[in-house]
Amino acid sequence: MGIGKYILDAQQQPVEEPDLLTWGRWMETAERHVAVDQVRDVKVSTIFLGLDHNYGDGPPLLYETMVFGGPLDQEMDRYATRDAAIAGHAAMLARVLAHTETGTP
Repeated sequence: MGIGKYILDAQQQPVEEPDLLTWGRWMETAERHVAVDQVRDVKVSTIFLGLDHNYGDGPPLLYETMVFGGPLDQEMDRYATRDAAIAGHAAMLARVLAHTETGTP
């Protein structure tokens, strides 16, 4: 059993794509960003991963929020749905803002 490969359909919903070449072509050109915010020198980015990062142990984890820079650099969360990813992005952005304002780790 391999890692599940997913693409987004026209409604931005993930669908499993068994064909490696089709998946690869889609990954090369797709807009996979869900949300991106910049707070001074810190970037919070949420993307559609295209691969199941749960490795078959529960629902597929297909979205990821990551922080680049600042005291929370490399903090990361993964999600099974786009709605959870949007909510998670907002929560991570709030954390970044709180740490940026206070200067605490």
